[in-house]
Amino acid sequence: MTKDQKDNLFLLVKSLTKSEKRQFKLYVGRLDVNQDSKFLNLFNFLDKSKTYDEFSILKKGIVKKQQLANVKAHLYKQILISLKLNPSHQNIRSQIREQLDFASILYHKGLYKQSLKILDKSKEVAIQNEEKNLAYEIVELEKIIESQYITRSISTRADELTLQAEELSSLNLLASKLSNLSLQLYGIILKSGYVKNETESKEIKDYFNDRLPEFNIQDLGFREKLWLYNAYLWYSFLLQDFRSCYRYALKWVNLFYENPQMITVNPVFFLKGNNYLLEALFFIGNKEKFQDHLLKFQDVTSEKKFPNDENVQALTFLYLNLNSINLYFIDGTFQDGVKIISKIEKELETFKNRLDEHHVMIFYYKFASMHFGNGNNKECIFYLDKIISNKSLLMREDLQCFARVLNLVAHYEAGLDYHIETLLKSTYKFLIKINDLYEVQIEMIKFLRGLQDIYPQDIKQAFMNLRDTLKTYENHPYERRAFLYLDIISWLESKIQNKPVGDVIRQNYLKSINAK
Repeated sequence: MTKDQKDNLFLLVKSLTKSEKRQFKLYVGRLDVNQDSKFLNLFNFLDKSKTYDEFSILKKGIVKKQQLANVKAHLYKQILISLKLNPSHQNIRSQIREQLDFASILYHKGLYKQSLKILDKSKEVAIQNEEKNLAYEIVELEKIIESQYITRSISTRADELTLQAEELSSLNLLASKLSNLSLQLYGIILKSGYVKNETESKEIKDYFNDRLPEFNIQDLGFREKLWLYNAYLWYSFLLQDFRSCYRYALKWVNLFYENPQMITVNPVFFLKGNNYLLEALFFIGNKEKFQDHLLKFQDVTSEKKFPNDENVQALTFLYLNLNSINLYFIDGTFQDGVKIISKIEKELETFKNRLDEHHVMIFYYKFASMHFGNGNNKECIFYLDKIISNKSLLMREDLQCFARVLNLVAHYEAGLDYHIETLLKSTYKFLIKINDLYEVQIEMIKFLRGLQDIYPQDIKQAFMNLRDTLKTYENHPYERRAFLYLDIISWLESKIQNKPVGDVIRQNYLKSINAK
């Protein structure tokens, strides 16, 4: 039976670089007995295959059907061991763990002083690099050795280790509570988006305050501050307090610039912090700061010393390109923005297996919005259909909601009126089903439903009436969320002024600059 490319072993084999494949063959080839082994033959077959086809593997006679599962599991394990030995996958954590393993071996061989010497050096490296969980493990092994009175060390040694263990345990517990809170808040925003009303706002505030541990900022190291800023950032995003988002994202990013060695140790958090900083500036509409931070971000990630594994490559692609697109939305330069879509879409295919579906859908929504802003309504509908027809997208219900609302507007703009009534019903049904019906959306659906009954000479006044109604929600703490996804007021102004949407957004952007 033919399976798709989601087979884990197949995906792992296909993810290997030429050098990694060469190293794997050298690794397994060190033993002559492996030269014609089933797992190596299976590796060579999968390496040459374009898709995972179990029937072809069995037909080739590489392995019998009842052996296939075991051979696949063994091959998977051998590839991981080979990758672990590859210098490109070595990092400070793996180096500390390796030293910890060496110390443990020496301890069991009775070479206690040698073991303690390695542990002491490793602990220093762990603490310097904010690897406090590993540092705690090291202290615990030191305590085991010292507690057996084997080394006859100085009398204060027990007190030193006990105090160190307590300090590390306390900081690890604090970091764990903060990281748990951050993850829980992130889960809420993924599932439900921003708070929708006063009740939800109070629930989030109570939830956050009940779970925020007590701390003294002076006692916090890099890792604890990182999780603290992370938690406050998600809390601010949920409440749509984008100035607070900017403040905590900036603290997050500056924490790395103040501790530059941590960029190499924790590149993923560096990338994420910059993305949230740019996202906050996008929502605030500060193009000047946005450009400055985006350029700095591009410069750092293009440096040779910046880590470059597959995960980092995928996230760098994701954050740089999403924010490059956002730049055009701030001032409405959609005509320039649509030019970069084909390039990004081509590169997106390369990274699709390394990006979650949610982020791929965000790219499609951005492409659709860019085309809508440039008046390319059929292209807009094409990308929105990819989101609306995605039945497996369980996260970010708000993305689905606004994709459907924009789809209605794009169909109207494209002159596809014969679809409107069906789309109105399905959109309304969807919004009610997930309990996500906002006043802005109700007004939009009511307006589009009634358009067919409005006389041509009255259409401009109808647009003006809707604009005035929606403007009352523009700065509403919970309704304004709708305008983050779809600048519907600018669209209405474009209909009233008979100008392209991009020109209206540009005009409003220049007004805001002059006002400052």
